[in-house]
Amino acid sequence: MSVIIPAHNEATVIGRLLSGLLTDAEPGEIDVVVVANGCSDGTADVARSFPGVRVLETPVPSKREALRMGAAAAAAFPVLYVDADVELGTADARALCATLARDGILATAPERRLPLADRPWLVRSYYAVWTRLPEVRAGLFGRGVIAVSEKGQARLDALPPVMADDLAASLAFEPGERAVTETASVVVHPPRTMGDLMRRRVRAVTSVAELGEKTGQPGGQARTSVRDLLGMARAPRLIPHLAVFLAVTVLARARARKAVRRGDFSTWLRDESSR
Repeated sequence: MSVIIPAHNEATVIGRLLSGLLTDAEPGEIDVVVVANGCSDGTADVARSFPGVRVLETPVPSKREALRMGAAAAAAFPVLYVDADVELGTADARALCATLARDGILATAPERRLPLADRPWLVRSYYAVWTRLPEVRAGLFGRGVIAVSEKGQARLDALPPVMADDLAASLAFEPGERAVTETASVVVHPPRTMGDLMRRRVRAVTSVAELGEKTGQPGGQARTSVRDLLGMARAPRLIPHLAVFLAVTVLARARARKAVRRGDFSTWLRDESSR
């Protein structure tokens, strides 16, 4: 398999990912390509300290460009696209490849694990709802990892370049062509502050708007429906969390509106607190 890791100033976390990914790997089993894009820290040096890891560098701070460079450099299939700030183990990568060996499956992603115990109540409250949304549970987005077969890669190659690359990738496959691999998991570190949660959500809203402009499908079936929220409201313990979720959603859409009107789909609102 090939693992492509786009990394922009990820020196503090990329070693954590590479350690877990390569600890139990057999020699030559995983071809890792780290694309250090626009880095001003030691991301490339940390990545090079791991034997066998190939490092590409570009002065352009662009995840889109990094993904393109990594895909061109991939030496084998399946290809796993992995965000630098998540944690994925060797066994999890193998499980993803096993899923892609099934007939008709072109893309897969692991189950997500969110360490929320030390996060503020408002952040935990938001995710109490978000993680229960049907499309969040079934989609491949928001996991920091997407694995594709050779046919799946051809599908990704046909997509327009967008900020919401994981959502676009998920929607590029019919439900029968994609699967969440239950035997694999990835640790996705949630924000530690409400300010950083808002930055993530504003970026998400802006990304969905861009996706709609370029594909004509603004989030498509991945949008949250009123029915989903009403279903959760039947559980009294979730009602306070629903209030937080709705407040964050409304505020994020309001803050994103200005960027959408300007057509600013390149400003990456980054959550630094989870790194």
